[in-house]
Amino acid sequence: MIPDWGFGIHTEHMQKMVDECREQHKADLVVVLSHNGADVDKKMAAMVKGIDIILGGHTHDIMGPKPFMVGKTLIINTSTNGKILARFDLDVGKGKLNGWRFYYMPVFSNLIKADPEMTAYVEKVRAPYKEKLAQPLATTESLLYRRDNFNGTFDQLLCDALREEMDCEAAFSPGFRWGYCKLPGETITMEDVMGQTAITYPQVTINEYTGAQIKNIMEQVADNIFNVDPYYQQGGDMIRVGNIQYDFNPDEKIYHRCSNMRVGGKAMSATKKYKVAGWAATTAPVEGKPVWEVFAHWLQAKKHVRVEKLDLPRLNSDMKTNHGIAFPKEFGL
Repeated sequence: MIPDWGFGIHTEHMQKMVDECREQHKADLVVVLSHNGADVDKKMAAMVKGIDIILGGHTHDIMGPKPFMVGKTLIINTSTNGKILARFDLDVGKGKLNGWRFYYMPVFSNLIKADPEMTAYVEKVRAPYKEKLAQPLATTESLLYRRDNFNGTFDQLLCDALREEMDCEAAFSPGFRWGYCKLPGETITMEDVMGQTAITYPQVTINEYTGAQIKNIMEQVADNIFNVDPYYQQGGDMIRVGNIQYDFNPDEKIYHRCSNMRVGGKAMSATKKYKVAGWAATTAPVEGKPVWEVFAHWLQAKKHVRVEKLDLPRLNSDMKTNHGIAFPKEFGL
């Protein structure tokens, strides 16, 4: 959605830049700040020589108790939302890294004294919006979160809101990883809604898709996440669904991962058209209400919300090989 900009993985150009740092600028240490995601960083480190450290983002996970090593390159990711600081102590010699120590440092914000200058700046920026953001909308009876690979309770509420407000049979919501949690009994405010939805392409859309088109959309998204080649992965998590049930095998190839698909518990027809609500369209500018207006209106009408069930797929792969579930032995889990 940015005119005249292109994004891609340019391994040869990266190698050229690293070589320039080493040869022309005589760098003793080369550090890459990355937003590729851990899998892409690992492949890049295997293909580009001369990188000492990759400080990565995008994965949102803590990558073990110590950095990953690919050749001579150290790779880390440090969670999200300022929860963790990563600290490297480095012994840098002439043209090389002699040694290192590494620490993950959890951030307990309630134990750290706020910086007065930054606090004043934040309050000044928030001032025009403070009253609107504080608006109470509903009380949650469920733990609300957005962290599962396939759906989260906050995502489920959003899909339920889209279906009911737009009078649709099903709903899609993007597989975003950001957003914080709400505990049972807490009040959902407008700020909480914005914390889950605030993007620059928020318009809600309604489309009529055949069952075949729904499957194609979900298969395309799944391949962006589970393709065995990291360079074909495009990050995020699986598209969230409302009132769609399916079986899923992440180890299959594209067009074979989603099966036994249902809408409202009934078998999905490849030719039948279904009315589907969604938001965050990335193809072209679209018309529609911003999703936060739709979500907020639904919450206000409900007053109390509870997630009765999650539209999660049934995984039919041998998940013992999935390191997201089967923890490495060195973690002691």
